[in-house]
Amino acid sequence: MKSGRLRRVIQIQRATNTVNDAGTPVETWADHAHLRAEVIRQEASEFVNAQGAGDVESVVFRTRYFGDVTNADRVRFRGEDFNIKTVAEIEDGRGLEIRCEKLGAG
Repeated sequence: MKSGRLRRVIQIQRATNTVNDAGTPVETWADHAHLRAEVIRQEASEFVNAQGAGDVESVVFRTRYFGDVTNADRVRFRGEDFNIKTVAEIEDGRGLEIRCEKLGAG
């Protein structure tokens, strides 16, 4: 993995449960890690579900290996949040390929 290709910065965010002033549990997202990444592919596609038509933006990020990324986390990139679909080790464990989706109204 060439470091010159890791031109973008992504944040790995993890859900945390806190209690607000009214005593109600609230799920919030906190930064877990900041990683340099390469954007491999970014594409949009349409889908139809029970709620009607929508679109999905898919993005694949490659980054140096960081062992604490799971599908329960999310990626924040350019001010937008992406759900992590898969995390795969690449290059004999020296890197990660993180496939994400951003759901939006169509």
